[in-house]
Amino acid sequence: MTELDRTIDGVAKTVAEVLEKKKYSIDYYQREYKWESKQIAELVADLTAKFLALHESDHARKDVAKYPGYYLGSIVISQKGSQPFVVDGQQRLTSLTLFLTFLRRLQEGREDVVNIDELIYSEKFGEKSFNLDVADRNACMEALFETGEYEPPVEATESVHALVDRYAELEGLFPEELKGDALPFFIDWLKDRVQLVQITAYNDDDAYAIFETMNDRGLKLTPADMLKGYLLANMAVGEPRTQANDRWRTSLRNLDERAEDAGSDFLKTWLRSQYSAKIRERRKGAGPEDWDRIGTEFHRWLRGARDSVGLKTPEDYRRFVVRDLDFYSRQYLRILDASTGPFQPDSPLRFIRFNADLGFTLQNQLLLAPLRVDDSAAAIDKKLELVGRFTDILLARRIWNFRATAYSTMQYAMFTVMRGIRGLDEGDLAAFLRKYLDNMDESFDFDGLHVHQQNRSQLHKILARLTDHITVQSGQASNYIELTNGAKVKYEVEHIWADHYERHAEEFTHEAEFARHRNRVGGLLLLPKQFNASYQDETYAQKRPRYYSQNLLAASLDPQSYEKNPGFLALLKSSGLQFHAHEEFKAADILERGGLYREIAKQVWNPDDLRPVAEGAA
Repeated sequence: MTELDRTIDGVAKTVAEVLEKKKYSIDYYQREYKWESKQIAELVADLTAKFLALHESDHARKDVAKYPGYYLGSIVISQKGSQPFVVDGQQRLTSLTLFLTFLRRLQEGREDVVNIDELIYSEKFGEKSFNLDVADRNACMEALFETGEYEPPVEATESVHALVDRYAELEGLFPEELKGDALPFFIDWLKDRVQLVQITAYNDDDAYAIFETMNDRGLKLTPADMLKGYLLANMAVGEPRTQANDRWRTSLRNLDERAEDAGSDFLKTWLRSQYSAKIRERRKGAGPEDWDRIGTEFHRWLRGARDSVGLKTPEDYRRFVVRDLDFYSRQYLRILDASTGPFQPDSPLRFIRFNADLGFTLQNQLLLAPLRVDDSAAAIDKKLELVGRFTDILLARRIWNFRATAYSTMQYAMFTVMRGIRGLDEGDLAAFLRKYLDNMDESFDFDGLHVHQQNRSQLHKILARLTDHITVQSGQASNYIELTNGAKVKYEVEHIWADHYERHAEEFTHEAEFARHRNRVGGLLLLPKQFNASYQDETYAQKRPRYYSQNLLAASLDPQSYEKNPGFLALLKSSGLQFHAHEEFKAADILERGGLYREIAKQVWNPDDLRPVAEGAA
């Protein structure tokens, strides 16, 4: 082994220096790209908040060079000859590449374009290849680069699905105030002032030794570790400190075993839900406030906010961990279980699952906000149900009215709700949430809902809830998990009309008019992917009898559903829903069916259900 083989370099590099005209590979045994909504949301929020704190509208582009640098973490590279392999940091580099791809497309049509193509791909001998070169992701990345859209094939890897989902979220995460004149400034800052520390080893053994050392929990000092050290240092020596240390370690270990980074996420969520008093104002030049700082440096924030938090004596510090952290971490663990654990359709916490399936991570701080350490178990469950149900209604109304539910769009409004419901009892909580919904402009009276590329996933969830409601109210077992692809059978949004304009030309003057009408919600169902593949091109007359063997919402189109179907027939009498069979399915039938869906939606997401008493109680 040569002397070069044992060399280890560590250099701070800008994003441009790391990515421009470079080509990185990832070994086959590296894990898939697994970033979830919360990680990409935090990355975008951290970067944009830092930039907005620095930027002023009267700055010139050259002033960006004077902005302080921003450290984004480290990456570990194993240099194998001329080919660098990413050992640690592929999640971050992949997410940065997605973000740059989004920013590139966001600049289309502008005169002040910042060229970032060479940070995303390089070209040699007329062949274009991505700078993060992973064979099974290239088709996806190519489509996102060129069109911003990609439909993963059946055999697509977990990474490809994650790439498509995270890219789709970027539009809603990126602040509107940066999409105008400030956009080139932000891109300049991102590529030339944001830095990563690149650690390069020239053999795999050294590279992985560095990786293991950096990720050894006994050595790595995280913000959570620093917060714990600060709290323990302010407690009495002996039993109080030992007790608090044990409680902290047990609580965060239980969370981290449940989900990656759950301990750190909990600390941010808890501190925000109980103590943040302000959030950065939505104006240029506004600085970060409590809510923002807790998200990026909660360990430092608490030191400065100790008096307002109530940390004055050693006993205060001990109680903060032994009582408060213990209580809220146990409730947070229940929230995680309700979000992604086995679905319990009769649980008062089922609404948490519905919201989590929509990727709405802001619900967690809302859920913790009204809880008090002296609440009874029944009071806790009721509060969690009320907030979960409220969030469910809020999201459904916004989706139905084409209003964004993305993190950056919703964080300010949800902060005001969180602060308003902090510590409320069940009665006041129900009244506050009901008043908020009553003041919303969005409702299910809007009759223009239709499917398009960007809302297909959300509309899938909406249709699943409508279908599941009819199923359960007809006395059958919930099929929500099956409909949302939590089982073996994969479901898709299916058009009742096949894509054949000529079959409906007598009702439409233009093909585009036909396409718009075909996409309306009343012309949609959820059906198994295999069903769609086999029958999607058939006429309605051919498909209608086949619908009878599918879920009740689809089956209700066929006359057979209204014979010897006591549960469904009882629902029709009790609910007032105007179901009937459709012998044919014309343009007017789509509109009528859309009206039926709106009435079902009003029953599924009924604000009258926000009651401060248990379900089923008088």
